[in-house]
Amino acid sequence: MCGIAGLLDPALVGASQELRRLGEAMGLAIAHRGPDGAGLYVEAEAGLALAHRRLAIVDLSPAGAQPMVSADGRFVLVYNGELYNAGELCAHPALRGIAWRGHSDTEIMLESFARRGIAQTLADLNGMYALALFDRSTREMHLVRDRLGIKPLFFARRGGGIYFASEMRGLLAAGIGGAIDPAALAAYLRFGYVPTPGAIFAGVEKLAPAEWCILGPDGAERRTRYWSLAGAVERGRADPLDLPDEAAVEALDQLLRDAVSRQMIADVPLGAFLSGGVDSSMIVAMMAAAGQGRVRTYSIGFPDLGFDESAHAAAVARHLGTEHTELVATEADALAAAPGLGAIYDEPFADSSQIPTYLVSRLTRANVTVALSGDGGDELFAGYNRYILAGARWPLVERIPRPLRRLAAGVLAGLPPDAVDATIGRLPGMPRQLGDKLIKAGSVVALDADGLYRRLVSQIPDPSKHIDAQEPADPLAVPEGLDLIDRMRFRDTLTYLPDDILQKVDRASMAVALEARPPLLDHRVVEFAWRLPRRHLLRDGRSKWILRQVLDRYVPRRLIERPKMGFAVPLAAWLRGPLRGWAGDLLHAADYGGGLLRAAPARQLWQEHAAGRRNHAYQLWTLLMFEVWRRRWTPRPIPGMSAE
Repeated sequence: MCGIAGLLDPALVGASQELRRLGEAMGLAIAHRGPDGAGLYVEAEAGLALAHRRLAIVDLSPAGAQPMVSADGRFVLVYNGELYNAGELCAHPALRGIAWRGHSDTEIMLESFARRGIAQTLADLNGMYALALFDRSTREMHLVRDRLGIKPLFFARRGGGIYFASEMRGLLAAGIGGAIDPAALAAYLRFGYVPTPGAIFAGVEKLAPAEWCILGPDGAERRTRYWSLAGAVERGRADPLDLPDEAAVEALDQLLRDAVSRQMIADVPLGAFLSGGVDSSMIVAMMAAAGQGRVRTYSIGFPDLGFDESAHAAAVARHLGTEHTELVATEADALAAAPGLGAIYDEPFADSSQIPTYLVSRLTRANVTVALSGDGGDELFAGYNRYILAGARWPLVERIPRPLRRLAAGVLAGLPPDAVDATIGRLPGMPRQLGDKLIKAGSVVALDADGLYRRLVSQIPDPSKHIDAQEPADPLAVPEGLDLIDRMRFRDTLTYLPDDILQKVDRASMAVALEARPPLLDHRVVEFAWRLPRRHLLRDGRSKWILRQVLDRYVPRRLIERPKMGFAVPLAAWLRGPLRGWAGDLLHAADYGGGLLRAAPARQLWQEHAAGRRNHAYQLWTLLMFEVWRRRWTPRPIPGMSAE
């Protein structure tokens, strides 16, 4: 795990000092990603600078340092991530006879590129990575991102040149970025993140998962996908894994054991995040079963603020015999972390679980350098509550004629929430804030299936209330013939997973130089999941059926079974409690929105929420996180960062 940055710019051919200055500045901006070493490669004749910040995980010696030049001198590589099948690559006949300098996965990958070709090597890689490979013979730059988008890569054009970095701040250090893209901001308001390929600054892009971009010395650009989720879906539908229950469970058990054991390779201390839920407990159970010593596990809880799964995690840890550490966080921890999120997330980001993710990463890094996580289980094995909704309730709604649903939507939208709460809401058995819940129900009943999904994943359902800008068109092509649940799984895996979940973990963990690895996102597991019939995903009203069956082999179900919480925080209460003053000050600041967002709708949301009349927590958090980001990164960002 590292940070990479660099440029290939024909306008700077021969300008060795300027290339060195830019490369050093871009590397310094992402120094937190790699505190163990700094490398720079400059080739003035090509207008090339490649910077690398090293977090040493495998082969801690100088032989693993980057940028790295292939033995034949043709290729130069900077790479962020880890390979989990380096041993198999190294044993390939084409790599026999190499006098290896060390045992790093970087060197093995690089020599495979040189001897076997780029396309064949990419097809064989098992790992997480974002890389830049320069071909000194053709003077082409190859930018590549891993299949699921675990590792990030931003890039931008300047004239005929290309600039890239693991984080946006690397580009800002080279003077690229600064003008906010209104369409990207509108998309951020809806989703709480800027969807790929967009970026918050105009002219900047994110490389998509499994994308391979080739940039020539003449400025020509070729893009391709060396793997696709759509292809995996089609192959799975053509060749379903129609096995008896026990055989399917055994097959997944063996696959997960292999994926986890591969990701336990490290020359530094290793542990795992443990919430006590299905996914993280599964990973820890597999680690314990690998028999490589006592597993170190880490969890977090906010008992004073009504959010505490640490007792569940501790029970699982006791059963599996791990060396367990838990952080009991306080209101003060939440207060201290929230304002500093803008330093960690250099693009606006509004998943509120970023707070516990950062705090547990900081706790974990005190003892280990690598932590395995359970990310990916919900998307692959239908774990989100919205899949249950789609499978059980939405078909009932769709049976109602659309005109009647539109009429019901209009009635519900016009309900006065205060009056509903004061009358019907006071009846026995009625939920709190009933008026708010009925209005939200009204916002979805008239939608079609894709509209339902968009509404369910929206932080702010109508960004046009806050900004005069149109959202970008949806670029995603969903395979034909998928039902609503599979359409949701597909969209989640290509959007919410890489742009929200994985980027949240990447920024939070790398802010403290911790490598986070998600074994469930081994592409073989992804392909396996899409071969499973529905009965192995959802059964008897429960999600992730097959994962639960595997976990039953290792952990008693009584330690796991409870309502799904995810890694959420009690955001609504926090904004009315410990974060109230901070949030109110930001939303009522004279420069709120920086001239891009309207203040009146934000302040109305705040008044209703603070008074307890409505729950606007997620909308408010999205607006607040933009403000935190804007104040940190515009108009002139400062290279480097502080995690505090």
